[in-house]
Amino acid sequence: LIRLFTETVHSVCARDYTPAQLAAWTGGASVQSWGPSLLAHDTLVARLAGKIVGFGDMAEAGYLDRLYVHRDAQGRGVGRALVSALQARSGCRQFTVHASETALPFFQAMGYRILRRQTVERAGVQLHNYHMALAVEH
Repeated sequence: LIRLFTETVHSVCARDYTPAQLAAWTGGASVQSWGPSLLAHDTLVARLAGKIVGFGDMAEAGYLDRLYVHRDAQGRGVGRALVSALQARSGCRQFTVHASETALPFFQAMGYRILRRQTVERAGVQLHNYHMALAVEH
């Protein structure tokens, strides 16, 4: 999952972020740093022909922590399937995400709305993203 994350960010997000931002974004990812939250959250992994092509995880409160789809599987409905399944499994009525510039159109198409643009710091480098929310009726 960490390899898929790193490769995806460095390839798919390269049009929206600088090389320094991409390196800062991916630099802290490790089994030690991600393991506890992936185990604590509802985590789903998507496979096509036996190959991992995406993953996502959601906290109990409806916060979509991570969603990454391999560059070769972009535009095939993998992200939509992961988000839809995580939302359905959660039982929540409101969902939030911190979406990258690259993922912004995807989440807007899923019905999420921007609450605010924000700047975060990773390894001394500033990156921007969007705090977004979706309310659903059950």
